[in-house]
Amino acid sequence: MASGGPQLIALDVDGTLLDTGTPISTRVVEAVRAAVTAGAHVVVTTGRTLLTTRPVLTELGLREGHALCSNGAVHIDVARGEPVAIQSFDPAPAITALRALFPAMIFAVEKVGIGTWATGAGPGEFSLGEYLLVDHHALSSEPTPRLNGWLPDGSLEEMLLALRSLQVPGASWVHGEFGPWLTVSRQGVSKGWALEQLRLALGVPDEATLAIGDGYNDRDMLRWAAHSVAMANAPTDIRDLADEVTGHVLDDGVATVLERWFRP
Repeated sequence: MASGGPQLIALDVDGTLLDTGTPISTRVVEAVRAAVTAGAHVVVTTGRTLLTTRPVLTELGLREGHALCSNGAVHIDVARGEPVAIQSFDPAPAITALRALFPAMIFAVEKVGIGTWATGAGPGEFSLGEYLLVDHHALSSEPTPRLNGWLPDGSLEEMLLALRSLQVPGASWVHGEFGPWLTVSRQGVSKGWALEQLRLALGVPDEATLAIGDGYNDRDMLRWAAHSVAMANAPTDIRDLADEVTGHVLDDGVATVLERWFRP
């Protein structure tokens, strides 16, 4: 990779490509487009839903290829903007187990390409698509690729302590960085898992893979990559996990890495 450059590049969105709520910088956009022009597979790999990932693909000027949403549970064909694979699971056992631990927890499930069903208001990506308030029974009634849980008036430390006893067959979860929320997916599904399926399908050598991220949901992705890069704004244990730490998202850390091989 040192001579030829990475062939498969996985890029997280929030905290990596952009600071949440702000546009992607011109420098980062140009670096990503230079990598695409050079023939690299640039794969936006995010915890966002399909609906909230589409604007990022448009902003980057990505017109074909692949994107991985919902922490790897939804694989998008970029040219069509539609899913080609969805890794769903039954959310009912997880909701039941989490309600026993956290009676006040607010839940939300993704309806791919449609919107969100939720049991209450909470932080999240509800600005695009349908947002429907439902009860726990309705929320549990259909498979989903992603279940979010938010603990109002709780703390991350309190939630993590209680989660030590959580066991849900067929499901796995990852917590957020900045508050008491978590995301539950089908067991074994992660950004790293989805990227490995894509790498095999594309025939990319494992030594030609690069991943850049900043969050706890990027752990498997960073472990998967031949060369892993954490943002300076990532938590300490994520920075310690990576092969390298680049600049802060506000300092165009992604561009700093990509420009080694791809000059706009």
